This record gives sequence, structure tokens and C-alpha cells, in this order.
Amino acid sequence: MSYIEDSLVPGETIVYSAQPSLAQLIWPGISVIILAMIANQIHPLAVFVVIVAGLMVAVQILTEFWTTEFALTNRRIIAKRGFIRRHSLEILLTKVESVSISQSIGGRIFNFGTVSVVGSGGTKEYFRGISNPMELRKFVNSQISTVS
Repeated sequence: MSYIEDSLVPGETIVYSAQPSLAQLIWPGISVIILAMIANQIHPLAVFVVIVAGLMVAVQILTEFWTTEFALTNRRIIAKRGFIRRHSLEILLTKVESVSISQSIGGRIFNFGTVSVVGSGGTKEYFRGISNPMELRKFVNSQISTVS
């Protein structure tokens, strides 16, 4: 069972759920290939260093993918990231001031971006690489209008 499903209270249902996009691996992958080709011209050991660095970035992105959950329920936004060091956000829809989206060029092309949730009292949380961020914002705004 996921963190979000464990966090639901009686009568609460998940309206929309999102997770990070694996498309985040595309640009680092292309960069590693290009850098490895350049490094091969310099020294064979440099290729090894570039590949190890690329694998470290890939492990970080995959760990974030596997340990991040984001859901909109009929009452609140619930999000969690991290495994050993966990960070969670649970905010009532009536307390959400805004949901904003930031997308890079790659994010626009492959449909992922950073979702920031601002709550009353200045709470501001960022969730990077979320798939379909514009659709998520649309669902949040729709759900807020039904709760208010």
C-alpha cells in the first residue's frame, strides 16, 4: 500500500494522482553520450568517469521517481518524496492559495515540470519532474472550486 492510500481518511477518495516523468532521463542521457565521445578523444579513463557520473545522476532521478507520490483527493493535496529521508505535504484544498507550474524546454516537449503548491500561511512546496503538470493544475483548480 502506498503512503497516500495509507493517509486517506474515511470518505476521502483520490481524484487524480501524478508521479515524476522518466523523460527526465533523456537530456542527461544525451549529455553523457556526447561527453563520453569527447572524453574518449582525451583519455580512455575519462570515459569511465563520465559514465560513472551519468549513472549517479540516473540513480538519483530513478530514486526520485520511485519514491515520489503526488495525489489530489476530494479534500486535500497529499504528496510525499524520499525513502530514507521522507518529506511529506498534506494540505486541505480550502488552504491552497495557488498551484504554479514551471517547465523547461525539455519539460514542454516531454510534458513534465515542477509543481509548486502554495498554502495559506506561506507554505510553499516544490515537486520536480511531475508528469502532465498542466492537467494536474486543472484538476486541482476544479476540485478547489467544488470544495469552496
